[in-house]
Amino acid sequence: MNVAWDDLRTVMMLVRHGSLAGAADALGVNYTTVARRVRRAEKALNQLLFERLPEGCRPTEAAHLLAEHAVQMENTEQSMMRQLQGAETELSGVLTITAPQLLIASFLSPVIDQFTKAHPRIDLRILATNDLLDLTRLEADLAIRVSRSPGDTLTGLRLLKQQNASFANQDIAEQIASDPKAIIDWIVYDAHPNVPKGIGSGFPNNNVRFRFDDMVAMVGAAQAGLGVVRMPMFLGRASAGLVQVPVLPPQPYADIWVVGHPDVWPSQKLCAFRDVLVRYCKIHRREFVA
Repeated sequence: MNVAWDDLRTVMMLVRHGSLAGAADALGVNYTTVARRVRRAEKALNQLLFERLPEGCRPTEAAHLLAEHAVQMENTEQSMMRQLQGAETELSGVLTITAPQLLIASFLSPVIDQFTKAHPRIDLRILATNDLLDLTRLEADLAIRVSRSPGDTLTGLRLLKQQNASFANQDIAEQIASDPKAIIDWIVYDAHPNVPKGIGSGFPNNNVRFRFDDMVAMVGAAQAGLGVVRMPMFLGRASAGLVQVPVLPPQPYADIWVVGHPDVWPSQKLCAFRDVLVRYCKIHRREFVA
């Protein structure tokens, strides 16, 4: 009885995700490859692993048992890979960094430029996303996150303290300055749909005009003159056509951290990137606070 690791991992992923499409997406293959590997594992084990039903594949007890042991094998493999990477001393090869899109576009691009010029043998890969990628599973080597805590299982370094404030285009800023008691239209994030707290007493009339689920769209709406937006100070200052308005005084906001798995953190590639990142953040830290 001999089952290839790729086939065991595929069974595990199918149990984990519950569908051929989900397993295929997690493995980076197509669903026909998933189906072929499952059939191969069933043939090698001479056991039915999944019942084929109209609504999908239902794992048998044998599949659950196989998946349980495959998870242990996966954890061992990932631990080995992390420790090997953490022991690397060469400034070459692939380095994967993840950070929020707006932080990359509005602040981190010079860091990327400086690092790649200083270390041309390192193939820097950037994953621009607000999703919290799993560093234990090596979805990325380092993550730059906006957070109040880096996570108990990760090694972290706080890069920047930051504040948020209110921003609008020049026309709205002038209207507010000339008549602070007029209605102030707000553009708010859908997860926080109300008028922001902490508005100064000199601006008593406020109204939520638009709700968005994306900060890029909110910035664009503010630039177009649709209202006032509460946003991190670095972002407002970096957004063309926006100026800070005194409606909402600067308030504390989540810090910016760089985090990594403790096994990977000592790698010379990661150290080199952190050196450039930390130096740049120290120079520009005043952009994030009043």
